[in-house]
Amino acid sequence: MPVELKILALGALLLFVHIFTATRFKTAQYGRKWNVGARDEALAEPSPVTGRTIRAQANFQETFPIAIVALLGVVIAGRTSPMTALGGWIWLGARVVYLPLYAVGVPVIRTVVWTISAIGLVMVIYPLLAG
Repeated sequence: MPVELKILALGALLLFVHIFTATRFKTAQYGRKWNVGARDEALAEPSPVTGRTIRAQANFQETFPIAIVALLGVVIAGRTSPMTALGGWIWLGARVVYLPLYAVGVPVIRTVVWTISAIGLVMVIYPLLAG
């Protein structure tokens, strides 16, 4: 099995981590009744940490489809290489680091880590565009 598929599966697990992290903070703020209810009621603004975990999840959900296309694309096209594997690991590693940085509220370093993850994706996508 190409390592790019393993990276993609780990990325799917990371999406679960994002979802559960944001839900944990929303439940802590709004209560279990909200969590198991229909969630029709208007809610107070999220606390800073809750808001950051919600935004981190949204950010991951915005970029994960790009990773899916890139990682599956190189596998389907038969363009996997040590560079696409390295790029995938860079993307995944940076995304793992990104969540706690965002949750804690670390500014500039968080953006640097996001940029590193984007560079990893470019390393994966490049063989699809250059071929």
